[in-house]
Amino acid sequence: MKAAVFHAPGAPLTIENVQISKPGPREVLVRTVAVGVCHSDLHILDGMLPARGPSILGHEAAGIVEAVGADVRTVKPGDHVVTCVSVYCGHCEHCLTGHLSLCVSPETRRSRDEEPRLSIIQKPVAQTANLASFAEQMLVHEHALVAIRKDMPLDRAALLGCAVTTGTGAVFNTAKVRPGETVAVIGCGGIGLAAINGAQLAGASRIIAIDMLDSKLELARQFGATDVINASSAEVAKQVHELTRGGVHHAFECIGLKQTAEQAFGMLRRGGTATVIGVIKPGVKLELHGLDFLDEKRIQGSMMGSNRFPVDLPRLVDFYLAGRLKLDEMIAQRVPLEQINQAFDELRRGELARSVIVFDQ
Repeated sequence: MKAAVFHAPGAPLTIENVQISKPGPREVLVRTVAVGVCHSDLHILDGMLPARGPSILGHEAAGIVEAVGADVRTVKPGDHVVTCVSVYCGHCEHCLTGHLSLCVSPETRRSRDEEPRLSIIQKPVAQTANLASFAEQMLVHEHALVAIRKDMPLDRAALLGCAVTTGTGAVFNTAKVRPGETVAVIGCGGIGLAAINGAQLAGASRIIAIDMLDSKLELARQFGATDVINASSAEVAKQVHELTRGGVHHAFECIGLKQTAEQAFGMLRRGGTATVIGVIKPGVKLELHGLDFLDEKRIQGSMMGSNRFPVDLPRLVDFYLAGRLKLDEMIAQRVPLEQINQAFDELRRGELARSVIVFDQ
């Protein structure tokens, strides 16, 4: 199959022929239809997050099941599916207590003494995020995907695999925003727009979008923002306090920077919660005012929106098909696999919400 292969940080992805194995007992072979270009992959490309090459990146994908292993019970050939980074085993402590996104069981991967799922000239190729979606096919554990309605367009369904599940899930599952509460969202890329849309679905009374680009702030209004702040102006947290007369109940950081994570905590009202969704560079430490904790302010992380993927994703599909979840507006461009490096260049510039790689069908 054809795939975009990562070899080393700073080097462009190369389009190569990769051998793919047959499904094991609990594995599923999927023909990739669409895959989103996500910041998590960019962090690996630029060396911010560690990864070994050769490997195949990509994790925000949708496709059609081609074959299944003998013990697979959740999907069948012909099913339309969406993948998820937080593949789960189903029986560890995290899974049994409803925290599927925290599962780290190694049994969802092939062991080192087994034939690798992917290889180039008989040398193993790693699956980043246990998925490897920048390829014409994916071979994954059955708990790395979920079947969806066939009337759902797959290029839009792909976004549910990461950006939308992460953004809406942080609102619904991690922070548990309640009707009438106030929300601020820092960063209006794919995840930030999804968080804004999620806050609207949750019934937030006021949703403040914060970004450096006016074009993204205008897009944020389409997703449900009631107010916007251009972050190039000074004292963003102070502006939030003035708008809300005391700060917001919830602030969501969707970029992954020290400054914006600290700003999220600084714009809270008494008893408020800051949820950091963005990936902060390893080793970076946050500085927070200790007295704020006496006001019962909290700061927390969110892993893939604390999702229960088999439950959450079909509901998001229903929201989209009912016209309540915005996905069409999030896709800025659709490009073939051969233009993947240009898509990452666009992502570095930060001007587009989401690019989607589409495969010939």
